[in-house]
Amino acid sequence: MEITELKNEGLERQYKVVVPVSELESRLNARLGEMAKNARIPGFRPGKVPVSHLRKLYGQQVMAEVIDEAVKETMEKVLSEKDERPAYQPDVALEGQDDQEKVNELIAGKADLVYTMTYEITPKVEVKDLSGIELNRYKVKVSDEDIDEAVKSIAQQFKDYEDKPEGAKAEKGDRVVISFVGRVDGEEFEGGSAEDVPLELGSGQFIPGFEDQLVGAKAGDEVLVKVTFPEEYGVEKLAGKDAEFTVQVKSVEAPVEAEINDEFAQKLGMKDLAELRDRVREQAEAEMDNLAYTQLKRDVLDALDAQYDFELPQKLVDSEFNQIWHTLEHQMKDEGRTFEDEGTTEEEARAEYRDIAARRVRLGLVLGTIGEQAGITVSDEEMQQALIEKARQFPGQEKEVIDFYRKNPEALIELRGPIFESKTIDYIVEQAKVTEKEVTREEIEKMLEEEDEEKPSTQKKGGTKKKAASKKKKED
Repeated sequence: MEITELKNEGLERQYKVVVPVSELESRLNARLGEMAKNARIPGFRPGKVPVSHLRKLYGQQVMAEVIDEAVKETMEKVLSEKDERPAYQPDVALEGQDDQEKVNELIAGKADLVYTMTYEITPKVEVKDLSGIELNRYKVKVSDEDIDEAVKSIAQQFKDYEDKPEGAKAEKGDRVVISFVGRVDGEEFEGGSAEDVPLELGSGQFIPGFEDQLVGAKAGDEVLVKVTFPEEYGVEKLAGKDAEFTVQVKSVEAPVEAEINDEFAQKLGMKDLAELRDRVREQAEAEMDNLAYTQLKRDVLDALDAQYDFELPQKLVDSEFNQIWHTLEHQMKDEGRTFEDEGTTEEEARAEYRDIAARRVRLGLVLGTIGEQAGITVSDEEMQQALIEKARQFPGQEKEVIDFYRKNPEALIELRGPIFESKTIDYIVEQAKVTEKEVTREEIEKMLEEEDEEKPSTQKKGGTKKKAASKKKKED
């Protein structure tokens, strides 16, 4: 094998590799010799088929396999000899791959295997002293007032209704029981009719405009409701169509505020109100801990981002950018928004998102290096738990989800990444100077809000871009 360096600039590398035809022939004959030991071909005794005959039958197919193996093995040898770690799978280009005559000569064993391998190396990250990072670990105090509000919210979800006096008009917040028949272009459509449906006015359960037209109706009224199905409606033949619903109002009911006491708690399966409040507090504290951790993680990443600045493999940045941009374009299309609506231009947005992509790649390399040097690993048990959690997101399809991940190693890597990242961030926090600080729920929510407001303009206006930028790997 001959190796010729063609490019060595920054992180970019390119090598020309030549594998002599004699070596390919040797590999081919060895493979055919192994085949001959077990070959069963009419006219020959088992194991007695001449190699020359096998070459006539299978020579080209086996040579193609030999070439593929030779490329893989010699690539690994080049990387080993150069002591380089590619940032991604090197791109391979066979010499003359677009010239069928040259390809035929190679497959026929009449030419050397010549190819170029091109890649960018993973930059070496010199880990800085983590003890110099200063962080605040926020402890969010859950007040009795917070618990009162949460319990009231639960009571709202489980409120009862009672019939309003005869002739009373329906108001927002009331519940009406209705039967209806829907028509488009004068024809009834599938799924457009129902009997005795309870509907809380103002809940947004029905398509826009439907509930508003029932405000003021009385029990026994017949109301003709005219609406237009949204353009993005799930049933394609109804999307954007004008419709009329003949609605019979069977009853009008007013909400009855639930009395928050032991009896109410018992309806929810609790022993008494005190137990309900304890459960609510536990849930609220867990939620606040998650918010505090989100802020802590953001602070860690911001601290690392301020410390490290090095050349990045552009192909990794391009890949990260393309994923963000693809998500953004789909969201903007679904929402019917343009860059002008966002107060920017496509060129400015591309520049902002490329900065975000570069940040993600840089932080990924930094966290990866810190984690590796700290000996951080992801256990089989942790992977199993992550897989179970992922499967739970698809009720009824758990087995299919688990089978998919077990058959696709690359998909499993996506599950491993967030676990490794969280454990690495926890390690960094252990090494850093951490100050414990107690804050209220309002304060931690304001901190997270303000940090969002400091993002580039294209991430703030309309919310579209912020969602796209955080869709894949949470940078914040």
